[in-house]
Amino acid sequence: MSRRQAEPRVRDVRVGSATDGLAAVSHVPALSARRPHWLALGAVAGAAVAADQVTKHVVTSTLDLGEDAQVLGPVTIHHVQNTGIAFGLLGGATLFVAAFTALALAWMAVFFARSGGRHGLLPVALGFLIGGSTSNLVDRLRLGHVTDFLDVGFWPAFNLADTFIVTGVGLFVLALFAADRAARPAPVVRRREPARTTPPPRDVAQMPPERRRVSG
Repeated sequence: MSRRQAEPRVRDVRVGSATDGLAAVSHVPALSARRPHWLALGAVAGAAVAADQVTKHVVTSTLDLGEDAQVLGPVTIHHVQNTGIAFGLLGGATLFVAAFTALALAWMAVFFARSGGRHGLLPVALGFLIGGSTSNLVDRLRLGHVTDFLDVGFWPAFNLADTFIVTGVGLFVLALFAADRAARPAPVVRRREPARTTPPPRDVAQMPPERRRVSG
């Protein structure tokens, strides 16, 4: 009794799989913030706080409250005080705004710790947000108000911290959209193999019987 010869095993390799059973099928990048992310965040936030505090000091030491100075076109340096949030909103609610800002800063720190590595723009975006919010919060706790001085005529006066906050929000939204788009799997393109056709036999002896009659 002859032993049946074993047929060779066909290896089935699929997209996204590994031929080695011990190898990882896919690599998921870490989303939590690492040391370079924290350093970038601290550098941006520190620069934002320094720039805002320096400009406020220059304005308060140069212009009296309510005094203004023409700069260029519609832009005017106008020394005013604001007890609300950015652009003069919620005026008089200093304690509420300070508490809300502190909660927002805590949330941003937790979010960055968990997702700071999600996109390269997040350290910059949250750096602007944290820096601008921190600078205004320090003024509210220390003085009971913030100093606004940038006046464009058609909009309430604001300061550099406000511009950093608005810029940070825009970059934050952009980074989330970009990270979500990059995380989507690429579409799988399947190629169809061309149909195989049998070439006609060259020798008459290899032709089927019916074709022999026709050729004869």
